[in-house]
Order: sequence, then C-alpha cells, then structure tokens
Amino acid sequence: MSYLQVDGLVHRYGDFTAVDDVSFSVEAGERLCLLGPSGCGKTTTLQAIAGFVTPHAGRISVAGEVITGLPPERRNIGIMFQNYALFPHLSIFENVAFGLRMRRCPREEIDRRVGEALDVVRLSHKARSLPSQLSGGEQQRIAFARAVVIRPRLLLLDEPFSNLDARLRLTMRTELLELLEGLDIATLMVTHDQDEAMAVGHRIAVMRAGRICQIGAPRELYRRPNSRFVGEFLGQSNLFPVAAVREAGDGVVIEVAGVGEIRAAAPTAARPGPARFALVRPEAIRIAPLSDGSPAGAHNRLDGTVDHAIFLGPQIEARVRVGGMLVQVSAEADTLELAAGQAVTLTWPADATVLIGGDDA
Repeated sequence: MSYLQVDGLVHRYGDFTAVDDVSFSVEAGERLCLLGPSGCGKTTTLQAIAGFVTPHAGRISVAGEVITGLPPERRNIGIMFQNYALFPHLSIFENVAFGLRMRRCPREEIDRRVGEALDVVRLSHKARSLPSQLSGGEQQRIAFARAVVIRPRLLLLDEPFSNLDARLRLTMRTELLELLEGLDIATLMVTHDQDEAMAVGHRIAVMRAGRICQIGAPRELYRRPNSRFVGEFLGQSNLFPVAAVREAGDGVVIEVAGVGEIRAAAPTAARPGPARFALVRPEAIRIAPLSDGSPAGAHNRLDGTVDHAIFLGPQIEARVRVGGMLVQVSAEADTLELAAGQAVTLTWPADATVLIGGDDA
C-alpha cells in the first residue's frame, strides 16, 4: 500500500467543483508535485489532505490510517505555507518550537529538537532574532525547520518559492532539495511553475479544472504528453494540426495542412483516440541555412524563413515561418547566427514527433 493514498476526492465551493474525483498516491520518501494554473484545484487538494477543508467525497489515508475525518492537529502533517506564516512577535526559536509546545513536549526535548532543526537549516545563530530581521531565504528555511521539527509523517509544501525573486528562487530550490534529501518522508508540493515541479518532483501530477490530466515522471510527461494542455503547460512546444495519418514502414506519416508531411516513430504515435496534433519541442529541431541541406538520417525537413531571432547567451530562440505556421526553434548560440528573412532548413528525428489529442484528451 502507498504511504499517502488519495481516492476519489471531491470538494465544491457552492456550485463550483474545485476538486473533481482526484486520485493519486505517494510512496514513502517520494516527492510528488501537483502542477497546474490558478484555479485548477491543486491548493484545495492540499488543504483537504491537511484538514483545512472537509471534502464532499473521497478518502485520504496516510500509512494505512484513514485521516479524512481527523482535525488538522491530529494528522501530524508538516506544512510549509506560501507566505511562511511565521509569528512576527516570536523569536525564531519560538517559531520553530511552536508545534512542539502545542504537543506539550518536555522543555528539554523542545530545546534539543529545535536546536537540531536550526542546525539542519544552518540558522542556529539566528535563534533569538525576529522574523523581520531575516531575509526571505532565511525565513523560508525557518518555515521548513518548523514544518519538520514535529517529525511529521507527511510534508506539504504550498508554493514554497512564490515569494522569492527569480535569482533567490533558484538558490532556495537547490537548498530545499538538499534538505529534503536528508528526510525519508513523503512530500507533496503544490506549484504553478513547471521548472520547479520538474526540479523537485520525482513525479508530477498535472491538474486542470479540478482533475488530474496526466501523472508520471518529469521526463515522461515532458517527452510524451497525452494532451495539448499538458504539452503546452510543460514548456514550449510546436503543435502541428493533423489533417491525416497513415502507416509507413516502422512509423507513420502525418499530413499537416499548409505545411506538408512529417513523420513520427511508431511507439511515439501509439495514442488512444484520434490524434489532433503532432507536437515537437523547439530544442529537438535542428536549424541550418537552406544551402546546407538536410543532415544524414533526418526524417523530417521543412524549409522556411526566419521571422525573428533572439540571442539569450547560450541559446538563440527563433521563430521560423513555414507555410502558414510559425515554428519555434531553440539552438545553441555558438553554432550559428540567424537574421530575419534568412532562408533556413528545419530537421528533426521521427521519434521527437508526438501525436496527441486536444485539450480534452
């Protein structure tokens, strides 16, 4: 049995169904990220697990114990809130000790466990400081220490990086991963940022309109999305509308209106239901001056002209007009220079083409 098990979770706000028959599991020591846009139901799902909202239907269990009807204080779940929720009038020591005092732990045990938690986040020297005297990154680490000092059986992270600037987010994401690696605990994180989800999660559950669209390892979801929504939410993508598909040898040929024919490998094309789009990631496409021709082994070739190109240090992001479409390409900056109006050839391998359904797939 999985450590955290959520089965058929439903929660409504009036006539609006925020969570609609959601089921998933998390193993001990695993990190699962609930990823999706605002209003998709990910935070409500987390709040139901924490006990802050009572679901209208469904079952939640941790380590085999059904906790659906338990109040929050009896679930022994550590929570790291989006705004950290540190008590401004309490010292850092007392903020971390709060959960232990609510559990009426002996003073000696509180001193020892708070000291250990502050050592883990490398902020023992800030024990007597107030939250207002700490940086945003330090406040985040204190919030983490407070969440884990109670030795929870499950850790919930609610948008833990949203209050940090872009540069600090990267630093704190690395630090949080290091802290989590030292804990053998099931972790559920809510985020709307696909980079964070792919960096932190062993698996990702992409949510939309209260439901889970697809769940799996980050690499699996990125390379083999099962719908247009998942494909577009997890990074940039080129979506070629499919006019017709026919088998050809060990793959399939896809007819794209106004563009021509492209190919997909057979395993890539194995999708339930009718294919509506062929997805190709920008970094899978090789771009070269038209005079260079196609490289050996290329199964897909489209000729077009550069609409615009942006230099981004190690990469060039370009849009190429092919027929009636603009195709996005991401190429290494030190391999070529591109200019608007330049004639180019786009090529990519057949196994980089993924046939998918529409938004409702």
